[in-house]
Amino acid sequence: MRIEVAGITHVGMKRNHNEDNYLLLPEENLCCVADGMGGHSSGEIASKIAVDELGEFFRMTSRDAEATWPFKMDKTRNYDENRLATGIKLANAKIFERASGDTKYKGMGTTIVTVYFANATAYVGHVGDSRVYFFREGVLRQITEDHSLLNDYLKAKKLSPEEIENFPHKNVIVRALGMKESVLVDVARLEPKDDDVFLLCSDGLSGMVTDQQMQEVLGRTSELEKACSQLIDLANAAGGNDNVTCVLARYHGA
Repeated sequence: MRIEVAGITHVGMKRNHNEDNYLLLPEENLCCVADGMGGHSSGEIASKIAVDELGEFFRMTSRDAEATWPFKMDKTRNYDENRLATGIKLANAKIFERASGDTKYKGMGTTIVTVYFANATAYVGHVGDSRVYFFREGVLRQITEDHSLLNDYLKAKKLSPEEIENFPHKNVIVRALGMKESVLVDVARLEPKDDDVFLLCSDGLSGMVTDQQMQEVLGRTSELEKACSQLIDLANAAGGNDNVTCVLARYHGA
């Protein structure tokens, strides 16, 4: 098994600093995107803690199989699901601890989306409204479900198409790292095939570029770095209202 990865982050066209961070850790078959939130530089700090803690947890557990984990194993999940969920929970605890210990970081937090490949399986873990998409044989589909107020309303079927378009709280998320001392992590499991591509992004991309546009870029551009660049350019051409981050991971099973 081999994973080919690429990633780009951009401040966008309207912001003066970038609160997104991403992680490419091909030696652990892991990648992630984190979209920070909070005043001043707090969001950037939260997202950096998230990617750093997740990466270090994977390196540590890879070096030392007997290492003590900071959280108990969930018996409903296998080892790899637990490893991913625990890494994300650890990141949450570190962000919450930093925010609780310093008033200038109060209220900071971050979303996170991750893809981890192990034993011919792709594990997708996420908290918040950053997204993971899956591209196979020319078709793109969204894997993650946004932890957002808008999505809660959509699931409850309380909004008309016009109300969805004019919804005033589209950026309100209902789950993020750092909001509480503990966090619920969603983990999905897929069986990838050769040349499947996983797209991880902050809402600076998914909020500005349609799924159809993303699908077209991935369909015509096999070079991952080039595809990332084209997707970032599309988001900025559409207004670039937010920081925008894109990570692509191609799976090679042989």
